[in-house]
Amino acid sequence: MDVPHEASLLRIYTSSADRHGGTPLFIAIVHAARDHGLAGATVLRGPLGFGHTGRLHEGHLLPFSDDHPVIIEIVDATDRIEAFLPVLDSLMQSGLVTIERARVLQYGRHRPGWLERVRQQFFPASPPPAAQARVGLN
Repeated sequence: MDVPHEASLLRIYTSSADRHGGTPLFIAIVHAARDHGLAGATVLRGPLGFGHTGRLHEGHLLPFSDDHPVIIEIVDATDRIEAFLPVLDSLMQSGLVTIERARVLQYGRHRPGWLERVRQQFFPASPPPAAQARVGLN
């Protein structure tokens, strides 16, 4: 999906322990963003953080006590981000949301899959006939 050069960055700060129903909140947000056709979402997990309560969010050795800070970033056109905010509002119980202007530079509209990259590496396409004649391959 193409993202306009001038877009908005929606950044959601939450915790890996936060839930929407029985699902981790960050997973529910990413699924909702995809269902709304937003350009993409990335989840970043931090080792330590705190919010307005001052309570530290940190991971522990035991997985059931995991409470890492989590940031979800979504970039898309401003109007599409604005249209997603009511959905986000229905999912969030606590957390912080920021919206910033973003300048988007998009590279590589198509990245070949793993198998295609292997084929290209080991079986490169032969040069066109005109090029073969120039280098004496005929």
